[in-house]
Amino acid sequence: MTIVRLGFVAMSMELKNASPSQTMTYAQFQKIADREAAIRKLERISISNLQHTFRILKHAAASEIHFYRLTSRLIPLANHEELSDWDYMDPLKANLKEIGDFVKKHNIRIDFHPDHFVLINSPNKDILKNSIRTLKMHYLLLKGMKIDPTHRCVMHVGGNYKETETSLERFIDNWMEVPRFIQKTIMLENDDTSFTLEDTLFLCEKLGIPLVFDYHHHLVHHKNPNWEENWSQVVHTWVDSPLPIKMHISSPKSDKEIRHHSDYINIDMFFKFLKEIKGSIPQIDCMIEAKRKDDSLFKLMEEIKTRGDIEMIDGSSFYLK
Repeated sequence: MTIVRLGFVAMSMELKNASPSQTMTYAQFQKIADREAAIRKLERISISNLQHTFRILKHAAASEIHFYRLTSRLIPLANHEELSDWDYMDPLKANLKEIGDFVKKHNIRIDFHPDHFVLINSPNKDILKNSIRTLKMHYLLLKGMKIDPTHRCVMHVGGNYKETETSLERFIDNWMEVPRFIQKTIMLENDDTSFTLEDTLFLCEKLGIPLVFDYHHHLVHHKNPNWEENWSQVVHTWVDSPLPIKMHISSPKSDKEIRHHSDYINIDMFFKFLKEIKGSIPQIDCMIEAKRKDDSLFKLMEEIKTRGDIEMIDGSSFYLK
């Protein structure tokens, strides 16, 4: 039997005043005349974001949820060029350790999804340099939590620039400029407009990167609709990973807005996927990308409990019979 575990992204709909993504723009930073005072404010915001993250993780553990995506906005302005002298890690040590200790104690898988401006295949060297700097920040945060950073950052391939093959080759060329310790953190995801499952598989197989299959993205952007034909290849990209295979699940908002995420998950769509992969792997961790975050997970689990083709494990996990 295959174990399925569900996770949610960043925010909780149940917790009040617990945003882990509070921010400060550089324009706001500049308005504070005392630069040191401005930096201290940045640090207070960052610590607050980590404290709220800890609250969300405690909520997840109490709800028997073992998979959570950290927001990439924990540390505002961490990579801004005008703040290169700011050692943002030092004041966060205690909070990062607290989070790391907690997720290890409760066996919660955590990872990141760096923002869309992280582009490894950019033809602009400055963008590549900034992308690597941003990925290093994610690496440092995981190290600060004492979490093995291997395969903890999922990314899209990047920009298509109207030249798919050239853009894929540029990714390979630029990959050689990414430090090895950062390379090891990366997973790649097929997207809904530029790079299909096959495109992404090409890179993952060539470079030894795990592929995070996004089922919704595939349905709206594909060369071959029959993703099942590539499933064994997807599984094989995870052969050297210390983590179970991961996928993304979301549902279209409507027939007209097919690329936009719905508030909740269409259970029939989800189980159409699960029926195909049942028995092919021992476990799969499914990150729910729905607007209602943890609320969508709870609603989906209530629907799943009524099915006869599953066996419940706990609040977010079940066996496929």
